[in-house]
Amino acid sequence: MQTPIQRAGAVAPSRSPRDSASPSLRLLGEQALSRAAGAPLVSGNRIRLLRDAPENYPAWLDAIGGAQRSISFETYILADDPVGNCFARALAAAARRGVRVWLLQDWFGARGEAGRAFWQRLRSAGVDVRWFNPFRIVAPLAALRRNHRKSMVVDGRIGFVTGLCIAERWAGDPDRGIPPWRDTGVELEGPAVVDLARAFASAWSEAGPPIEGLEIPRVEDVAPAGATAIRIIATEPATSGIYRLDQLIAAMARRTLWLTDAYLVGLPSYVQALRAAATDGVDVRILVPGTSDLGLVKALGVAGYRPLLEAGIRVFEWNGPMLHAKSAVADGRWARVGSTNLNLASWMGNWELDVAVEDEAFAREMEQMFEADLTNATEIVLGVPRRRGTVRPKRIVGRRRGREGSAVATAGAIRVGNTMGAALGGYRVLAPAEAKALLVAGVALIAAAALALLFPWVALAPVVVTLVWLGIALVFHGAKISRESARSRRRKGVPRT
Repeated sequence: MQTPIQRAGAVAPSRSPRDSASPSLRLLGEQALSRAAGAPLVSGNRIRLLRDAPENYPAWLDAIGGAQRSISFETYILADDPVGNCFARALAAAARRGVRVWLLQDWFGARGEAGRAFWQRLRSAGVDVRWFNPFRIVAPLAALRRNHRKSMVVDGRIGFVTGLCIAERWAGDPDRGIPPWRDTGVELEGPAVVDLARAFASAWSEAGPPIEGLEIPRVEDVAPAGATAIRIIATEPATSGIYRLDQLIAAMARRTLWLTDAYLVGLPSYVQALRAAATDGVDVRILVPGTSDLGLVKALGVAGYRPLLEAGIRVFEWNGPMLHAKSAVADGRWARVGSTNLNLASWMGNWELDVAVEDEAFAREMEQMFEADLTNATEIVLGVPRRRGTVRPKRIVGRRRGREGSAVATAGAIRVGNTMGAALGGYRVLAPAEAKALLVAGVALIAAAALALLFPWVALAPVVVTLVWLGIALVFHGAKISRESARSRRRKGVPRT
């Protein structure tokens, strides 16, 4: 049976430059970028691009080893394995020699990665460990919001922003011929590190009392370290700074827009922005994993290929182990590296951290890295049948299934819901790739109805438990607010009414 999608060799086409923007339009563009991202452009920085664990991990460990006053470190996963223990020893050694070390670890990201003894060793050495957003039975839906940031600031002088977590699977296993996961980070020096330190302090205060002992200078008091202009974009739930920025970059790109993303489940509005850019002649390319540690998310991403391909967008799948990078480069002038994936959970649900760079030299380096990645990628094309009996090349992934990116299941639910709404409401034409989602959803609804008819208590019990749980949570919060209000009135001497 013929299929409309086939993989073909990844060959990059030549590109023709387009007219550069006028100075007035460029100024308006810079203003729009600042307002969309909610982050100012800070000049006078040095930036270094770091590829994969073999470049990122040694740079981080060198900075930790040279720390004299403070280390602020936040991550989604810090595993109790050879790589994680290497970092734990380095942080513990810094704390023992008198360096203040603050470690912010996402609560959900740590599940199954490290046990109580691991964290106790760090605390015993003097590391101040704080959990971000632990599960609370009185706020069950809050668990959907995670601190997905990965950053470090040492002595207020040098900073790192990255997509890498700290675990053995990111490093690979050279002795067994397993390459590292494909991922990207940056090293920063200069005034922008101040904004990075502020972002950490804000996230730390979300998880408990404000940070003590961390002196954050003013941006204008930090000497320039280079000539690169940078924005530190620290997004929080519902702020959607990166989403607005991604939409704006898609609208402003004139020549090229190259994206690398680990868990692509684009919202319809963003997909349309990419399609419009490609239709207007922009060279839009997207690099995604060939195999993923989250199979459901991968399936949802593949279901969205067709509308991209039909608009002329080129989609490539990485042939090595997991591709986990989150980066973009546009027009050889603008680039982004960080923790934000192109999906709803990252754009609007999580705490995320990215660096947006407006520098031609850095953008050229990002383009060169992207083109090098395409030499190990396979392009997805429309309209050519797949031969029967062909075998897809095997890919090696990490031994343990990671939790990184697990929140993007929310984005998958949104996509399935959108497809179901379109089918039932008839407000848009459905693509053939959406047929599977409709069939699965339809069968699931029929099965649920049959189960409810045959065994009413099975269908009713979860509803009752959920209603009781939510009711108790609401009563708890209402009583807590009432008590706090009463205490406040008593302190002010306001009589009861």
